[in-house]
Amino acid sequence: MLYNINSRGGGGTAGLSEKEEELVGLLSSMGVARNVARALVCLAGREEATSTQLEKDAGLRQPEVSTAINELRERGWVAKRDIKRERKGRPVHSYRLAMPFEEILAIVEEMERARIARMEEGLRKLRAVMKKGR
Repeated sequence: MLYNINSRGGGGTAGLSEKEEELVGLLSSMGVARNVARALVCLAGREEATSTQLEKDAGLRQPEVSTAINELRERGWVAKRDIKRERKGRPVHSYRLAMPFEEILAIVEEMERARIARMEEGLRKLRAVMKKGR
């Protein structure tokens, strides 16, 4: 594992650790939306979490958590579990990674390599067009 993301600075305080924040920044630089990266890294450091826990630990508002979780679920990276409530009210859901974090990082890496290959091909074509015009 690249980082020990399970360790929380300050004995389990809310918010992301320095290492987790660094992971968020790196994922964001690779095209993962910042809020999606925050939710992903937050989930990678625990067995599962509710939306409320993600709001607190990832430092996101409820709509941001909802949007991030929807994207993560669409990618197949996060699974949802319904939690039974004893009283009436809104249902509670718990989320966890659907695959190991290292596999998700490998997918991100492959996506970045494909993006780089497309950029290189575009540059080759651009150079070829420019040579023809001379």
